[in-house]
Amino acid sequence: MADQPSAPKEIFAAMPSRFNKDAAKGLNAVYQFDLSGDNGGKWHVIINNETCEVKEGPAANPSITISMSAQDYVDMTTGKLNGQVAFMSGKLRIAGDMGLALRMQSLFA
Repeated sequence: MADQPSAPKEIFAAMPSRFNKDAAKGLNAVYQFDLSGDNGGKWHVIINNETCEVKEGPAANPSITISMSAQDYVDMTTGKLNGQVAFMSGKLRIAGDMGLALRMQSLFA
């Protein structure tokens, strides 16, 4: 993949097109992303059954909050950083429903 995203904003913009609606059947969840550092910010992804909506800014009642540096998030989504390694090493922090974190990979191709 020569055309990999280099900023979280690009990744979030592409999320709806990478969404696997079959994996989201019956799922109602709000994923909050708090990314620090350069290109950081807050985004939330609303999954409602087979729909996915991405919005900039904080969510009112997130089901899960994922916190990490913006660069680590880019590295994780492009495959340079393993999510489990990031979590175990403290680069990735999760608050809320851990099961939702495990579902992330199946929700986005």
